[in-house]
Amino acid sequence: MKPEMNVLGTDIAKHVFHAMGMDDRGNAMSRKRLSRHDLMPFLATLPPVRIGIEACGGAHYWARRFRAHGHEVKLMAPQFVRPYVKSNKNDTRDAEGMSEAVTRPTMRFVPTKELDQQDIQALHRVRERLIGARTALVHEVHGLLHEYGIVVPKGGIEVSSSRGQEA
Repeated sequence: MKPEMNVLGTDIAKHVFHAMGMDDRGNAMSRKRLSRHDLMPFLATLPPVRIGIEACGGAHYWARRFRAHGHEVKLMAPQFVRPYVKSNKNDTRDAEGMSEAVTRPTMRFVPTKELDQQDIQALHRVRERLIGARTALVHEVHGLLHEYGIVVPKGGIEVSSSRGQEA
């Protein structure tokens, strides 16, 4: 009886993905180098397996896609995967290290963000950047006015129009 693959370590990237499949004893079952377009058809042919992915940009998206095919996806912080990567770092060894790390009982995993959570996080990041840009602009205007001898109190500059108002 041929042992079946039950763990898959996947190194995700922009264009080329590396996958390393292992059986329950830790023996390598398959090593694949897949393009972005070949990844989902490959995973759709597999029976449900546990997939280990490094938590990075795009990992939450891929985790949701893999779960849609019935796979159990575990995201791991890169610093926890690093001890399982043998020798010098490359994509194939990273995939192998992830497939080994995901089987460890003491491994800490990152919860997968749902789409709504990512949307809210994106809005917060954009808002923080806008607030930072506004603050920088206010400070710059204060500095420029100070060069002309105009001192403005701390805080935002209010612009008001006196048109149409009686004194």
